[in-house]
Parts: sequence; structure tokens; C-alpha cells
Amino acid sequence: MPAPAATVARPTVPTGRRPQKVLVIGAGPGGLAASLLLARAGLEVHVVERLPRVGGRCSAIEADGFRFDLGPTFFLYPRVLERIFKLVGRDLFREVPMTRLDPQYRLAFGTGQTLDCTADVARMEAEIARIAPADAAGIRRFLAENRRKMDGFRPILERPFLRWRDLLSWDLLKMLPVLRPWNSVDAELGRYFADPRIRLAFTFQSKYLGMSPFNCPSLFSILSFLEYEYGVWHPTGGCSAVSEGMARVARELGVTFLLGEEVEEILFDGRRAVGVRTAAGEHRADAVVVNADFARAMTRLVPDRLRRRWTDDKIGKKKFSCSTFMLYLGVDGRYDDLSHHTIYTAEDYHANLADIELHHRLTEDTSFYVQNAAVTDPTLAPRGMSTLYVLAPVSHQHPSIDWKHEAPRFRRQLLGQLRKIGLADVERRIRYEKVVTPDDWQGGYEVYRGATFNLAHTLGQMLHLRPRNRFDDLDGVYLVGGGTHPGSGLPVIYESARITARLLLEDFGRDAGWLGLPGAKDLPLTAGVPAG
Repeated sequence: MPAPAATVARPTVPTGRRPQKVLVIGAGPGGLAASLLLARAGLEVHVVERLPRVGGRCSAIEADGFRFDLGPTFFLYPRVLERIFKLVGRDLFREVPMTRLDPQYRLAFGTGQTLDCTADVARMEAEIARIAPADAAGIRRFLAENRRKMDGFRPILERPFLRWRDLLSWDLLKMLPVLRPWNSVDAELGRYFADPRIRLAFTFQSKYLGMSPFNCPSLFSILSFLEYEYGVWHPTGGCSAVSEGMARVARELGVTFLLGEEVEEILFDGRRAVGVRTAAGEHRADAVVVNADFARAMTRLVPDRLRRRWTDDKIGKKKFSCSTFMLYLGVDGRYDDLSHHTIYTAEDYHANLADIELHHRLTEDTSFYVQNAAVTDPTLAPRGMSTLYVLAPVSHQHPSIDWKHEAPRFRRQLLGQLRKIGLADVERRIRYEKVVTPDDWQGGYEVYRGATFNLAHTLGQMLHLRPRNRFDDLDGVYLVGGGTHPGSGLPVIYESARITARLLLEDFGRDAGWLGLPGAKDLPLTAGVPAG
């Protein structure tokens, strides 16, 4: 356990002047959300981004008239970002039009059955009854109990965990019987559904965190609950359009973006961050918000000697999520009978996940996901054409897989797998193609070990044991994104920005009350109007 008081005391502001300038490293979802809130609070905010466009892993790939999301394609629980937009005086759905999908996605099981998943509970009961009649009644009980779980745990997800004593809060202690942290997500769903295929329909969402449902803590049953309670949405232009909309609003609030400018090091005066160095020169600031991949940023940008709890050696021993093998395919023709989202699960799903997480090897019958967004959004491809986004979960970088050798073979295998969802003639129709392997995630996108979902969400790497929003190894450094509390996934990444903004503003002696309290159902009356 870390030492309590000395390492977590609130940092003091440099004397002699009121802090005005904040540098944000990375224009990913967390950095963009933080820049919105800090600019609205009256700070001077500069965002330094290595790539030539905003969004980070939530940016777009555009070529030959095709547009793809680089990373996330499921937009869930828009309430978190909707609140941030309200706090800065904007309307999310006006800035970024979205369509709620129904059905949300199709599940194709390796055993041959399919399930069209819908938030219409009566229709979903009928879908479940087609293949597992005895389980149909479980969905209403699942939704009711997870609604209570979400209401109880939301205040915990919305506040920082800066010391081990924060675990002793009554809010968290009273939730233990509901959370059942000793259960995996799969074991938790066994309380509602006996058929393993139906359990899988409500547990595969743990892959949004890059984890197996057989290992992921039971708390994360709320992921599938959020889909059914609040919907699965498609932003027009893709999830990357959300990032672009956030950047547009941020600029209107006065945020400066330095795109295509890679941070080479964080500058320090003793242990206090005072700016960053890029090829263009030094940029000085009163605080630095790190939105870059946590492990990659720390091991590249901060001298090891300055870090105590998160040294290179300790980071190297942490558990990391899986990675992904990606195909971005611009295809001639339309697939109007293919769902917007289709998830194929291997016939032996358990073995497939063990190959990814334990054995670090590739599986012949690999699970995969396909987004066929053109059925909803014709802006993404030229007329009469389609974009197919194909993702296969694979091991993060490991010596047992040489991607220089394996990538061509695995590509052929994955294209062959598409036949299992009715896509038999894709390869001859490809007009544009981009492949991304775990090596590319690290080398091209600065993701540590290519672990696209960041640090794994094990019980030993959550809450106060995750890198903290006010980073306690260094002064003047704050974290946002999947590598800090509350964790990975767009909704909680956005929430990390609100937590971090509140801490930073309090440390700088500025009003943070307008950001709202953790767990509050409504915004304060002064929402979006910082005092002072």
C-alpha cells in the first residue's frame, strides 16, 4: 500500500501568481473533455497532439472517399458527455447528430445461432426465447438489479480515489453485497441466465475493456445494462465525429491546438512539471494534463528517477489488456442485409480468450467484430460502396507472436472468417485497405505493448490502485483517459476528465462547484457558469 498522507497532500500552487495556463498532452477523448471544462473555467488551455488530427484512438481514417473510426465504434451512455456539453453551454446532440440503433447489434455464435439484440425488452425476451426459452424471463430481473447497482456505484465512479482510505467510504462499503467483487462477469450473469450463449450476449461487453468475461470483475455487468437502458448510438460521421465536434467547441472557447507536434519530454523544475518540449521548442505551463497512453507516456516522457510508485520496472510488471488486429476495408457494393454491428464469437469462446490472455497465441476460429456503418450512415463511403471495419481481439505484444511474419496469414484467415456471417466475396471487392497490428498500435499510435484498452481492469488495478487523476508521483501532473480512474471506455474516459478538472481547479484555488457533485442526478443551477 502507498504511504497515506505525505504523497497525496494537495499540491501547492507556485507562489507569486495565479496559475493561468494548462498544457494537455494528447487530443484524445479525455484530453478534449478536459480542455472543454478547463477553458470554460477561464484557464488558458493548449492541447499538444502528435497526430495531424484530433481524437487519438477516437480519430478518423479517411482515404479514397471512405471514412473509418480508428478505434471505438460503439457510442454508449451519452449522458456523461451530454452533461459535459451542458456544463460548457452546449447541446451534444445539436453539435453531433446521432442515431439510436435498433437492433443494437447481431450476435453470431460459432455454434450457428444468431441473436438480434434490442433494447425493446419484449422483443428481446422473444429473441432469447427462440434459443433458450427458460432464460427469457431473466432479462427484466437483470435490468432491475443492475439499475440499482448503477445508481449506487455511479457516485463512486464519479469521484477520485487518491488514497487507500478512500475505500472506507460508506458509499463503497454498502455496495459490496451488490457488487459481489468475488464474482466474474460470467458468474454474475449466471444468476440470471443458464444458457452460456445468453450469458455471452450480456458479458461479451467486457471486451470493451479488453478483458475476458471469465476474469473481468462482476461490477462490469453494468456495461451491457447501459446498452439496454440508454441505447447504442451511431454519431453521424462515426465516433471520431464526436472528437471533432468537441475540438470545434473547444476552439470556440479559446483552446489552442498544436497538431502534428509530438511531445518529446515533460519539463520539470525539481519534481514539478513546468511544461513540455517538442521539436518546435518549449511550451511552458502551470500544470500538465497527460491524456497520452499512460504507460507509454511515463516510460518515454518522464525520467525514471522522478517516479516512485510507477517506475519503468513496476509498470512493466502490471497487467495489460489485450490488443486488436484491425482491417479497415473500403468495399465496392453494399451489404444492406448485414447489421450495423455484428459480433461473431468462436465456437470455443473460452479457449479463444485463453489463447489471447494466457497463451499469447493466435486461434484458427477467432472471434471478430464487423461494423457495416453504411447501412445507417451513407456519408462514410462513396455512393454504392461500403466501409467494413473488422476487429479481432488478439494478444498484446508478446515474444510468441511475430507480427511481421503472422500479419499476412492472419489477414487471410480473418477474411475467411467473414464467411461465417455471410460475407463470402469481400476480398475481390476491396478498393481500399489498411491493416493495424499490435506492433502498429505501439509503433504508430504510441500504445504501450499495443494494449489498446490500457491497463487491465483487475481488482488490483482499480480505484486507488490505478494511476491517480492527480498523479501522486509528480507535482503539477494530472491524468485523464483510460489509464487512470475510472478506467477505459468512452463514458468513463469522459468522466475522468470531469474528475481531473475538479481536482485541478481546486488545487488552483478556483471554483469547481459548477462541475457538480459526484452522484448528483442533476447539474447545479449554475451549471456552465463558473464563479469568479
